[in-house]
Amino acid sequence: MLNAEQLALLFGALTALAVFVYAVFDGYDLGVGMLISSKKSEDADTMIASIGPFWDANETWLVLAVGLVLIAFPVAHSEILQALYLPTSFMLIGLILRGVAFDFRAKAKSKRKALWDKVFKTGSYLTSFCQGYMLGSYVMGFESSIGALIFNLLSGFGVVAAYQFIGAAWLIMKAEGELQQQAIRWCQWALRICAIGVVLVSLVNPIVHPQILALWFELPMALVLLPLPIICFALMLLLDVSLPKLALKPQTGAWLPFAIAVCVFALCFFGLAYSFYPYIVPGKYTLIETLAAPESLNFLMFGVLFVVPTIVIYTAYSYRVFWGKVTPLSYY
Repeated sequence: MLNAEQLALLFGALTALAVFVYAVFDGYDLGVGMLISSKKSEDADTMIASIGPFWDANETWLVLAVGLVLIAFPVAHSEILQALYLPTSFMLIGLILRGVAFDFRAKAKSKRKALWDKVFKTGSYLTSFCQGYMLGSYVMGFESSIGALIFNLLSGFGVVAAYQFIGAAWLIMKAEGELQQQAIRWCQWALRICAIGVVLVSLVNPIVHPQILALWFELPMALVLLPLPIICFALMLLLDVSLPKLALKPQTGAWLPFAIAVCVFALCFFGLAYSFYPYIVPGKYTLIETLAAPESLNFLMFGVLFVVPTIVIYTAYSYRVFWGKVTPLSYY
């Protein structure tokens, strides 16, 4: 049996893992959804085909993350949901629009596909923006001031750009020909917007939470932490320089943009997670303070430790089966 501290660390780590995997996996398919164009039906078919086998399974990680917070940290779940009720509602509307559009598009006549492409695109934008707004609100400690509102809106646009960045990187890896060239252009401008967003969050976070500034510059951890932002921006610069070369030889290293995007996401996520640990509600509640009854969690732990590996296994298997380049016919 694990004690309260061990349970808080275990369920906190599993929640963080679920959120990160969701941000990467559903991030790229939301990005593809936002980039989809109804002007060229063949390209739209290819883009949909690239995410078709994965997009609904990717959302499993969001359900897992919310479920873990609900059962392990019920006080935090109530506090966060109360603060983010409105953007969460709009996010769910966006997810519903995506699900409906995807299924109806597959059965629609050719002249109706453009309509469902627009619905899918709208749902992707709405979902992404709401998630960014919620991230900004979390970073700002759920403040309701004008400054916090502006930051939340900017965070929403930043996450939209981040998802478009990783979505374009996914298309570079999965597509060919003119669509792949277009994805390279999308990736380049989205990357630059993301870099601005990372700088903004890095500056605002220590100002809003002074303890974070002390946490990052306290020795000896500062020697480990301070190189991380440098590595992050070095990877962004490397990708920005590599994309024009990739356009000339598109089949050489087409996997590199997506790999770099995942690394950038990982570094940014680690920075945020480390900055707020051990708080689950910034500046208010720690993991241990909101932990459910240890007796209940020790019982539920066995189910969680069965469910999480199962999700990992079937996710890995699906990506293995459907790996490789896609064509419009793959969608059908």
